[in-house]
Amino acid sequence: MLAHSEVLAQLIEDGRLEATTPVEAKVTYHDPCYLGRHNEVYSAPRRVVDAVPGIQPTEMHRCRSNGFCCGAGGARMWMEESIGKRINTERIDEALALDPDLISTACPYCTTMLSDAVAQKVQEGSLREGQVEVLDISEVLERGRMLPLVTQGVVSAGAVAAQGGAGEAHAEH
Repeated sequence: MLAHSEVLAQLIEDGRLEATTPVEAKVTYHDPCYLGRHNEVYSAPRRVVDAVPGIQPTEMHRCRSNGFCCGAGGARMWMEESIGKRINTERIDEALALDPDLISTACPYCTTMLSDAVAQKVQEGSLREGQVEVLDISEVLERGRMLPLVTQGVVSAGAVAAQGGAGEAHAEH
């Protein structure tokens, strides 16, 4: 089985996906525990994000095999912590120290936990609304508008036009 980061990275490498619209943003990537430390997939998600023109990647000090959990592991996602600092808050503080525009990851649990920590920072007033976004790597890639899919016949031009642009059309079967 392949993770979506590996599939997207392979499609980019094969020339079947290409981001054509620059996204001027400083991005840091959070390594999900299962994808990274458990399955040792570190480069593929970074290649996906780095494929978008204009992206300025930056690494948190705890990354790759030394990565730090988002706080969702071990079903902690559904627990309320009452002692000490929440794990997702600790991780978002590490990311925010780099002053990113985007924080990307390749796991829906990480996306939720990191987004919750950003929302908490906004609610506390230590972060402005919209100052930083948490996105899945596929969402970062979509912002780079993958137009060559239309030219290669993966999706029809009519479907793209009907949806108002690239990234919204569904593949034809």
